[in-house]
Amino acid sequence: MRTQWADGVPRVDEGLVRRLVAGQFPRWAGLPVVRLPSGGTVNAMFRLGEGLVVRLPLGAGGVGDVLREQEWLPRLAPLLPVPVPEVLGAGEPAEGYPWPWSVHRWLPGAHPEEGAVRGSGQLAEQLAGFVAAMRAVALPGGPAAHRGGPLAALDAGTRAAIEELRRVPEEDVDCEAAAAVWQEGLAAPEHPGPPVWLHADLMPGNLLVTGDGLGAVIDFGCAGVGDPACDLFPAWNLLPPGARDAFRSALGVDDATWARGRARTLSQALIALPHYRTSNPSMAGNARHVLRAVLSGG
Repeated sequence: MRTQWADGVPRVDEGLVRRLVAGQFPRWAGLPVVRLPSGGTVNAMFRLGEGLVVRLPLGAGGVGDVLREQEWLPRLAPLLPVPVPEVLGAGEPAEGYPWPWSVHRWLPGAHPEEGAVRGSGQLAEQLAGFVAAMRAVALPGGPAAHRGGPLAALDAGTRAAIEELRRVPEEDVDCEAAAAVWQEGLAAPEHPGPPVWLHADLMPGNLLVTGDGLGAVIDFGCAGVGDPACDLFPAWNLLPPGARDAFRSALGVDDATWARGRARTLSQALIALPHYRTSNPSMAGNARHVLRAVLSGG
């Protein structure tokens, strides 16, 4: 039976994955396929046997992420201090599924819980080490990181989100304080040097912890070069205040970069909350956490 389509969107399910794998990677045909729960909105993830994971875009907007990972992860991996996804197979459109897809090696670990991280000081140091290693990457020809351009490019969307949240009183967002933090970020000097390599999407759902430490960083679909402030997101979307200070200290972040990083993280949360508040509890919950962390003076 072929995958069913509704409104032009393919039904991405276990059956489709089994057919795609059998047709293009017969050595893995017959392995069990189990869909993984995820708060993400761009890709679907399926466990394939014990040691593999299949990653498929849920729409055309995710195609660039897959291709970016296939091109750059093999070059980035040797330069980074923690495991990152290893692309073992580059899948092609087939079985009515219209987009490229990937098979990665399975990486063990669990996603950390924002604000309640065991061993948060150690995790802060390890995250800082990962960010510093990304910044030190010297690979030429890197693509522009998603969200990595000038902060002013986010101004219209951020202010629109603030106005939208004014009309949602049950969220109890201090919109005046949010606007002030955003304005402070806009007023900060831009990054004075050349763009640096970034992960550009360091959300809790893109981190794996094992024990008290950072086990892996996943989802490099936004990676590229841009403003180093983009990789300060964990300071507010994950770490408690003491660990936030340790993260900043380990990276030696100056006041201007910190202000831009706080504003960028705030912007992402302001835009995400009204968009996901009724459709994606995970994304909306993290947005609320960021707003509390930033607007409490963090």
